[in-house]
Amino acid sequence: MPGMEPLPEDALELDRQVCFALAVASRGVIGIYRPILEPLGLTHPQYLVMLALWGDAPLRFKDLADMLRMDPATLSPIVKRMEQYGLIERTPVEGDDRTFHLAPTDAGRALREEALAVPPAVIERLGLPVERLMALRDELTAVIEAVDHGPI
Repeated sequence: MPGMEPLPEDALELDRQVCFALAVASRGVIGIYRPILEPLGLTHPQYLVMLALWGDAPLRFKDLADMLRMDPATLSPIVKRMEQYGLIERTPVEGDDRTFHLAPTDAGRALREEALAVPPAVIERLGLPVERLMALRDELTAVIEAVDHGPI
């Protein structure tokens, strides 16, 4: 095709792919969280729900799904399980029978104190300087923005 430069021969090497690096890093980091979250009784998705609710409760279910960038059908069973565990509660939104707010229960709020140990434990297990992890988070946030809205 005119105007297009040929790709280097190694452009399709697995190790050159951003998607591969992101997938492997994601699985690895989430794997690091698993034993750290286990004593709290949380899975990684449940931890993300609690982080969101500790920061901004009460939240409408749809707003929580948007914040976590999760499909509501995926989030719904997570929320139901957490309600059964007594960590979060839902309250109806006045005037809208189909919408509800989510907020931590007393037990869910108390769990926040234990969760304060999670970030330092993850940092220790990764063995990377905090500054480098913050820079990586900023770069990944830029990637998320590019995916959501196109180039920034």
